[in-house]
Amino acid sequence: MSDFDLKPKLKQKTKVEKPKLYKVVLLNDDYTPREFVVLILKAEFKLDSAQAEVVMITAHQKGACVVSVYPKDVAETKATRAIDAAGQLGYPLQFTVEPE
Repeated sequence: MSDFDLKPKLKQKTKVEKPKLYKVVLLNDDYTPREFVVLILKAEFKLDSAQAEVVMITAHQKGACVVSVYPKDVAETKATRAIDAAGQLGYPLQFTVEPE
């Protein structure tokens, strides 16, 4: 008999799930200037001027608007940074993070 193992070796396949995505939602308020909202959307969420205007107007008219979708930690970080930047200037600008 030989010392070789002739049994086939089974490879385990690991399933990698994509991270769950979360929406960052801009909430309307009647105090934060529109220009500042556009500035935050451009700076933190990397929207161009036209996109930022559309998001700002949509939130103003409908009460809320999805800004973008990210993995949870990125969404929470961006929302927190935007809220903190507004808070430093005394604006009540709010964003929420929701599962997609």
